[in-house]
Parts: sequence; structure tokens; C-alpha cells
Amino acid sequence: MRTVAPSIEYSLLVPMLVVFGVAVAGVLVEAFAPRRFRYGGQLALTVGGLAGAFVAVALLTGTRRMTVMGAVAVDGPTLTLQGVIVLVALVAVPFLAERQRLSAVGAGASVAAASVTAPAGVATAGVPTGRLGGADAFTGQAAAVPGSAAERAATESGRMHTEVFPLTMFAVGGMMLFPAASDLLTMFVALEVLSLPLYLLCGLARGRRLRSQEAALKYFLLGAFSSAFFLYGVALLYGFAGTVNLAGIAAALERQHDNRTLAIIGIAVLCVGLFFKISAVPFHAWTPDVYQGAPTPITAFMSAATKIAAFGALLRVLYVAVPSLADDWRPMLWVVAIATMVVGVVMAVTATDVKRMLAYSSISHTGFILTAVIALDRDGLSSSMFYLIAYGFSTLGAFAITGMVRSRTDPAREVTDLAAWTGVGRRSPALGACFSILLLSFAGIPLTSGFVSKFAVFQAALSAGGLALVIVGVICSAVAAYFYIRVIVLMFFAEPPEDGPVIVVPSVATRASIALTAAVTVVLGIWPQPLLDLVNRAAEFLH
Repeated sequence: MRTVAPSIEYSLLVPMLVVFGVAVAGVLVEAFAPRRFRYGGQLALTVGGLAGAFVAVALLTGTRRMTVMGAVAVDGPTLTLQGVIVLVALVAVPFLAERQRLSAVGAGASVAAASVTAPAGVATAGVPTGRLGGADAFTGQAAAVPGSAAERAATESGRMHTEVFPLTMFAVGGMMLFPAASDLLTMFVALEVLSLPLYLLCGLARGRRLRSQEAALKYFLLGAFSSAFFLYGVALLYGFAGTVNLAGIAAALERQHDNRTLAIIGIAVLCVGLFFKISAVPFHAWTPDVYQGAPTPITAFMSAATKIAAFGALLRVLYVAVPSLADDWRPMLWVVAIATMVVGVVMAVTATDVKRMLAYSSISHTGFILTAVIALDRDGLSSSMFYLIAYGFSTLGAFAITGMVRSRTDPAREVTDLAAWTGVGRRSPALGACFSILLLSFAGIPLTSGFVSKFAVFQAALSAGGLALVIVGVICSAVAAYFYIRVIVLMFFAEPPEDGPVIVVPSVATRASIALTAAVTVVLGIWPQPLLDLVNRAAEFLH
């Protein structure tokens, strides 16, 4: 039975209200606080707001209520995914706030990082002693033309885009609302709220400004295209059911066993918008370009949090609104899942850039999760949530580590060319070990969270009659192991060249965050039962 609150119960919305409130406060800090206080103020607001939101989510555990006149559902999947999104954002904050000491490299040269490590006996050539201040991964002046004097002046001053923090909080708020939305218009609003800040953040990279701006433009244009599809699907479903409420659409389908063509077309078009957000084939083309061009901390954050939120919305639509159309949408999802796994793995094998390889890896993992979504039962829902949690932390750490490998001549510039990673594990054993653990998890090697995740989703698919999906998934996992292990071999079993890249020494908070992602990956691989029990208890949507 569906329980609809007669009015807005703000106690059920506290986690989202805290996040949006902190985002608005961050805007006020940007507008009125002196520049010298903005960095510390924004950082404290962001960490405090995310911590408060997580506590609020924890206090709502076990709640099953509708609010905002049935537009928002607070249930097990909502609270689980909201909690994970907040935790992922909290772990990502040190990456967003990471600042390296900068110096001028020679006369009139670009900026370079001084906090780097080099191979034993090899000098860090080109790293000078004159400090110019701290700088982060984001451009000092987004409006400046790349390569212009204004951009160089902003870079050398170490100026920071502190509006990154409120923009991130707005995105987090949209992500928290996305899987909680119980009607399609609320879901569309959440989609736009989470997307618009990310469009801006993708164009703020300090290095390779043109590539970053290209990534932002591609993401914006294709995102607008997918949003139009989503909205058109909403219109078609409203035309069929006379309501945009998910439970109302389900009730209309139960009443009308014939003439469901409009609803079938509507859900197909609606799913296009959601497939774009989860990077499912054939709506994946934006992913490698955007992940490569965006500032690496933003890539790390969005690769984890956006996928969690978008899958939460997709699961709610399919499991609540249109389960009676399963015979119609399952074949479509079979094709999409198989194509996503195959294309992601094949393209990752051919990738020569670490960030692009991880982007294609992200696409293939979307296909693995879709195998469980097709099950349309409690096991499918719980295994999908477990996979999203495990993958979220692993991909966050993997992308964060890619930002630690820098050019020797210009250590402010990241080195993502795969060939340049030769011997990186020997130069920094701790970083190499963490990255190896995360890659082995992506490959599904036992004693990592990736193995348990794949076992869970394949088991759910098999129990629902998806033997062909499981066979394709196992083959793709075996092929994927090649390009993950290739990177590990390159890092540890090849002699590092004397002119290879240097490894940035990050802050204590960043090192702790990276270590945490690796630790979560190992703990969930060795002792997954507490989390499996948690997602099993939470795996029931409120209709």
C-alpha cells in the first residue's frame, strides 16, 4: 500500500535540504567573503554539509514514506543510494581540494609542481625552487582564452576556483533527488540539477584547457539531447496514463491490458535519457572524451556518483512504473547490456590513454550491472546496489591516482599516456599497489569487491533465465583482465626510464582517501556479508 503524506514532511527531506542549503551558503560565500577566506570556508562548509547529510540519512534508516504529495519516495533503495552518494562525495572532497605548490620552470616557462618524487638517483629536472603559491586541478580563470596572458597570470598567481565546491554540492543534491523521485517531472528536475553543474565543472581543467572546454561542450550538447529524449518520453507516458506519478503509470498499465503501444514507445524514449547518464551503448560516445578532458577530480567524482544516481533512477522507473511491460523492455535491455559489455571491453583493449581506458572500463561495468537489472526481482535490485557501492569507491580511487602521475618537464601536467606509466609502481610502490588492487577489482579477481559484485549480478541474472547474458559477461570479464593486468605489468615489471614521469606527493587527506578506496575494495572482497545483508534488507521499492 502506498502511503502519501498530505503535505511536505521536511524531516524526510533533511539530507537533501542540508546539501542544497550548504550549496546556497557556498554561493553566498563566493559573493561576499574576502578571497583569502573562501578556500577554507568552502572546504569547511562542504565537509560539514556532507557529514551532516550522511548522519541525516542514517537517522532515517528503516523509513518507508512518501512525501511532497507523492513526488519523493523515502525507502530502502533511496536511503542506501543517497548514503553512498554522500560518502563518495565526502571521499572525493580531498581530491577537489588538493593543492600543489607551484613554481616557474625556467625563464618564461609554464608552472610546475615542486612536491614530486623521482626514481632513486634521478634528479627532478626542471623543478625549480622559487615558489609561486598553491594551485589545484582547476583553472585560475575559466573565462580567459587558453594560452592568453590573462590565463598565464591567473595560473602563476595560484588563484583557485572555489566555486567548485558549491557547484559540486548542487550536483550532489540533484544526485540524491534522482533515485528518490517518484514522479517523472521531479526526476527530470533532478536530472537537470545534477547535470548543469557537471557541465561547468568539466570545462575548468587547469591544464589542456582546449581539451577541457571541448569535453564540457560535448557533455552539454549530448546531455541536452538526452534530456530532450527523457522529456519526450515523459510526455508520451503522460499521454498514456494521464499522470507522471510512477505508481499511477503502473496502475494505468494494470487497467489497460490492450493498446499499450504509446506506453512502450514512451518508456523506450525515456530510457534513452537514462542510458546516456549510465553510459550504456549506443549512448556512450561522450564518456571517453569527457572523462579524459575534464579535471581529474571531477572525472573521479562523476564516474562514481553519477552512475550510482542514474542507475537508482533507472531501477525505480523499471521496477515501479513499468514492471508489467517487462516482456517488452527486457529484450531491449538484453541487447543494450550485451552491446555495452562487448563495446566497453573491446575499446578498452585498444586504448592507449589511462583515463580513456578507465572510461571504457566504466562503460563495460554498466553492462555488467544491467545484467542484474533485467532480473526484475529482489536479488536483481540488491545485487545492483552492491555493485554500485563497490564500483563507486573503486573507480573514485582509480581516477584519483591517475592525477598523481605528472610530466617531468612540467609536473603541473598529468601524464595519462599508457606507455609513460612504465615503472610507475617501482617509483611509488604504495601508489602502484593501490592502483593494482583497484584494477584487479575491476577485473573481478577473487578477494576483491569486484569479484563479489560480478558473482552477485551474474547469479541474479542466471536465476531470472539470463544464461546468455552471464556467458557474455564471463567472457568479457576474462578479456578485460588482459588490459587491467597489462597496466600492472607495465608498472612493476618494466624498467623505469630515466626521463619518465614523476609522482606527485599529495596531501595527507588525499592519501587517506586513496587508501580508503583500496581498503574498501579489499574488505568488501574478503568480508562482503554485512553489506550484502544491508542491501538485501533495503531492496524493496515503496510503490
